[in-house]
Amino acid sequence: GDHRSELPLRETSRRIYGATTQKRWAYADSKAMDEFLALAYREERGLQAVIVRLFNTVGPRQTGMYGMVIPRFVERALRGDPIEIYGDGEQTRCFCHVQDTIRALRDLMTDLNRTAGEIFNVGAPNQISILELARRIKVMTLSDSPTTHVPFDEVYGSGIEDMLHRVPCIDKVRATIGWTPARSLDDILLDVIADRIGDAGGVTRLAA
Repeated sequence: GDHRSELPLRETSRRIYGATTQKRWAYADSKAMDEFLALAYREERGLQAVIVRLFNTVGPRQTGMYGMVIPRFVERALRGDPIEIYGDGEQTRCFCHVQDTIRALRDLMTDLNRTAGEIFNVGAPNQISILELARRIKVMTLSDSPTTHVPFDEVYGSGIEDMLHRVPCIDKVRATIGWTPARSLDDILLDVIADRIGDAGGVTRLAA
């Protein structure tokens, strides 16, 4: 939801949505309905359902087609094209390596005695602003791409709000199955950059 605080979100945090005139919240509401239905089937029919809330899973071969910010920034940086930042860039996000996410999903599904009927955040609490993310990618790619700011309305049309912060609290998943992310944000960026240029060793040397 539209939380304005930078405090990590727990599985029990209250949902805070904007007005129905802001189309983004239809997406959030659809996810909430999925959770209600899964929990109802668990209660009424004993369905072994586990609910996982993913916080920006990223990795090699991911495209920027649906607004995924890291592959989109990396592609533009490598081409020397302007890196477009939506809004002022002060909004913050966290990113989890796909390998860490897969490990969490596997373990949550294989320990149903402890996980069925529960909700778990899966993400890496490596909070970074979008402005700083663009700067770090430019450094890693030795790019001289300029950064530009684009209003949200120009990108999505009217009725789109962006949440300021999305930071996961992972205390519950850690306590239940012992999961924590093993890959850092720099690991993620290096893997995505290497995937785009096909030279992991070269990127590692460059970033170092």
